[in-house]
Amino acid sequence: MARGINSRDFDKFAKAYVAGLKKSLEQAARRNPPRVQVQAESSISGGALGHSGAIESSAYLAQLLIWLDANHQQRPALYVDVTRFVEEQQLEDADPTILALQLEQHGLVNIARDMAGATDVHLTDEGAVAVQRLKNLQRDRAARLRHTMDTFLRWLYDTAGDQTPIDPAPFLATPGSYFAGVETTGAELHQALAYLAEHDLIHRNDTEPVTVAITPQGVSCALAGGSVQDHINQPTPGDSVTIHVAENTGNIAANSRDFTMNATTNKDGIDAAAVVMLARALRQAAPILDLPEDDATEFTELATRLETEAATGSPDPGRLQRWGSSIVGILNSPVVSGALGSVLAAYTGTVLPGLPPA
Repeated sequence: MARGINSRDFDKFAKAYVAGLKKSLEQAARRNPPRVQVQAESSISGGALGHSGAIESSAYLAQLLIWLDANHQQRPALYVDVTRFVEEQQLEDADPTILALQLEQHGLVNIARDMAGATDVHLTDEGAVAVQRLKNLQRDRAARLRHTMDTFLRWLYDTAGDQTPIDPAPFLATPGSYFAGVETTGAELHQALAYLAEHDLIHRNDTEPVTVAITPQGVSCALAGGSVQDHINQPTPGDSVTIHVAENTGNIAANSRDFTMNATTNKDGIDAAAVVMLARALRQAAPILDLPEDDATEFTELATRLETEAATGSPDPGRLQRWGSSIVGILNSPVVSGALGSVLAAYTGTVLPGLPPA
């Protein structure tokens, strides 16, 4: 029997869940020095990458970080003047001092303040790790496409929000077309346009050259401030199924009692919107599960696969259940302790019915 999501109850759970996570992260921050997080933080409510301040969504900062790494590989002990990067890339609108300060604020460089200016920097260990993450993101086709859709729609709204048809090609010359330090290709833009048109966020005109116009739906998405995926995957009302937790002593929901969690099942017993929310909840919880590095990487990758597959519009239930089983296996393994792992395992089993018992 098809079952839907009770959005009011889920929103209540989401707020309590995020509050619990914040409390846990604050406690962890007091125990350990903070480390830089290069990848955009995900939340249950979602959000476009460009709005999160993530390094990968900044054309200049990501390029600069990779450029600094290349110099660091050649001369590990020397400081490098960011002004050189600005001049080599001919970035007339970029201030090298601001770029250096922004990277320092993220903990990715140290600035030699005893020199003439504040533009001589040295890559930190966190910066070297961030570079590797950027290189990994450059090969992440799903992340690149999501970024292209988000930034193009925002650019289209800023450029022609009155729904005037315009040539989409100039977008490729804007800073927003960069992701993780590399340019968006014409093929990636074409794919993004097709996806946006399919979901009625833009209208394509078969002119020469092809022009596009933002639709009222696209304007609504841009004004909402979230991502394209958030807008498309908004849950629809329906019947609800409930997991009831009488008591927990872990991090989730700020150690609350008697709270309910609602998930959805529709096509083939699976609701894509609920899977997307599940994936984001799993990634949100990953930092406080204290998983070994390999398990943490696998856990995060599996959650990302779930979201990417669900976002296709026609997810493969077999893939979702296979990846969900792997996630449940990690959550139920000895490396995870406390109530958070067991509750997330139960939540996963409800959103993806047919998994082995949690």
